[in-house]
Amino acid sequence: MSVRAVVFDLDGVLIDSEPVWEEVRRAFVADHGGQWRPDTQDRLMGMSTEEWADYLGSDLIGDLSTEYVAYEVIDRMSRRYAEELPLMPGATEAVRRMAEDWSLGLSSSSPRALIDLVLGRIGVASLFKATVSTEEVDRGKPEPDGYLAVARQLEVPPELCAAIEDSSNGLRSASAAGMRVIAVPHPRYPPASDALALAAYVATSLDDVTPAVISGLDAPV
Repeated sequence: MSVRAVVFDLDGVLIDSEPVWEEVRRAFVADHGGQWRPDTQDRLMGMSTEEWADYLGSDLIGDLSTEYVAYEVIDRMSRRYAEELPLMPGATEAVRRMAEDWSLGLSSSSPRALIDLVLGRIGVASLFKATVSTEEVDRGKPEPDGYLAVARQLEVPPELCAAIEDSSNGLRSASAAGMRVIAVPHPRYPPASDALALAAYVATSLDDVTPAVISGLDAPV
């Protein structure tokens, strides 16, 4: 059966935000006397807002509320995006290219405020029929909740959706939802080999994600 919808991730796929998230979170932890650990960035990728705010406030700092951490970090991110929006090469073109043939969705670990800010700034918000933040589901990536929620909103079975992801937890999430997965690995944050193996197609950039690639994806086993 052919693909009927394409679902994008945001961070690391449409916007090169992971370096910004890392810088902002590192600075926040340091400002509050916490300790950034060697595996912290890998652990954070894919977490929902509540999950990462609790991790920073409880595990890395020790005495800050989840609500305070989330508010302060998201505010810092919003101010950074207002200064400069670090789009991935070919992001806007990829969205417009996919929108010509398929319904579009987005499943992101970013908070709703940042999703709406980014899509509005780059002028593609109207092209997405469904967008879900992991704030709005029970579990963040690598669990499938966000992708399943997008499929429900699109009214397309998950197995007829193609997901475009970059991170280990993102790839695992889309695969667990039963979607056909395209990996566009971020060079600074490459996914683990077992996660990459879940992809039906591995692209070097968004320019490689063409209608022919989407149409040629095999159904998940």
